[in-house]
Formats: sequence, structure tokens, C-alpha cells
Amino acid sequence: LQMYESDGSIMVYWHALDVTEHPPAQAVFARGIAAAGGRFICVGTSSGLVLVFDIPPKGTNITVSEVLEQHRDAITDIAAELGQAPDGAGDLVTADDAGTLCVWSTGEEFTLRSKIPAFGCTCSSVKLWNGIVAAGYGNGQIRLYEAATGLLRAEVNAHARWIYALDLAPQTGKLLSGAEDSFVHVWKLSRNPATDDVEIEHCHAECVTDTQVCGARFCDPEGDSFAVTGYDLSEIFCYSRA
Repeated sequence: LQMYESDGSIMVYWHALDVTEHPPAQAVFARGIAAAGGRFICVGTSSGLVLVFDIPPKGTNITVSEVLEQHRDAITDIAAELGQAPDGAGDLVTADDAGTLCVWSTGEEFTLRSKIPAFGCTCSSVKLWNGIVAAGYGNGQIRLYEAATGLLRAEVNAHARWIYALDLAPQTGKLLSGAEDSFVHVWKLSRNPATDDVEIEHCHAECVTDTQVCGARFCDPEGDSFAVTGYDLSEIFCYSRA
């Protein structure tokens, strides 16, 4: 793991993963990263550990302040709260190859708020917004959970193949999903004020012809534009609302 100055000019810290923890011939890698709690950077590893780095306001005295050990499979993605988390909902979510999700509250010591069990499918991408966990899976499903309790609130068969990218527009609750089926979808997440139910509405679909989409991100906090790329592509396609 390497950390640089914000302009990329100087490497200020590096951390080597412990190869001895892994069986012979098993790949060792880091995957999933998120800034959390105002001063921490969390990084997932192939052994299922999540390393928490404490970043000082000044200087380069970066330290590993904690290691989160709830996962038994390789970490696939990590996301921090993008909106306003309800009390007790947690502000960080981690996902692994088996499909297990863990929701944490950050602080001097990280606290596990809920653990959402796997159901036989990899969770490839995850986001956290206003106490709602949005998770994309290898079977093409998007599932929405309550961060505080881990309860499933909604699920949609969003894609025909593996979902590789999710993104959330924090100001509007729009959710972007991209998958191997060449489609990019825009959804809208919301809570019903009367019932507090979590709702998901389909807003837009775009087919990127002959492209297995592997990356998709909104370009603005309102979700009015987004960028997409695919395997073996050197281009990035940008879409915006007319």
C-alpha cells in the first residue's frame, strides 16, 4: 500500500502486506479503500482483514491504529457514509468475496454495528447513504439494507450479469450501477416519510454497446452526469442529462 501527497509528488508512507498469513501460491493483494471518520483510511486485504490507518493532520507519522477481523474472505469493497447517518447506523461498510457485509462506527475504536450474512454470491460493490447500505452482487442483484440493523429492505434484479460498479450521488440519492451485461442503470433511493420504508425507483438505462462495464461513477454530487468504462477500453464514455 502506498500513500502520496495530494498532488502525487511524494510518497509519504508505504505498508507491506504480510505474505506469511496466506497459504502457498495464494495471491496477496489489497482491495477496497475509503476515508472514514475524518482522520482514518481503511484498506481491505485478500486475507479478509481491514487495516485502519490513522492519518495525522500534519506530518507523515501514519500508523496502523486498528485491524478489523470480522471477514473470513477477501475484501471486495469498502465505503464510507455519503449522507447523514441516523443515530447508531454506523458510517463505514465493508464487503467480501463470500457476500458478507459489516457495518462499523468509526472512532478511537471501531465498533461493529451489524453483520449481514452471505447468501452464496459475491458482493462486488457497496455504498452507504443516509443509513442505507446499497450492495451489488455477482448475480446482478442490488440489495438495500438498513445499516443499523442489517435488515433487508429492498432488492431488485438490476442486471443480467455480474455488477462491477456502484456509485451514489450524495445530494439526491441517485444510485448508478454498471455490469458485464453492457448496461448502466440510474436508480433513485429514498425513504417514505410516512412509513420510513426504503424505496428504489428506476430512472434511466444506457447500453454501452459491446462493452463489459467495469467502472462507473457520477461526475457531480447531484447525479446529473456520469462516466463509464469497460474491459480492454482506453476510453471513458461520459453521459449527461440534456
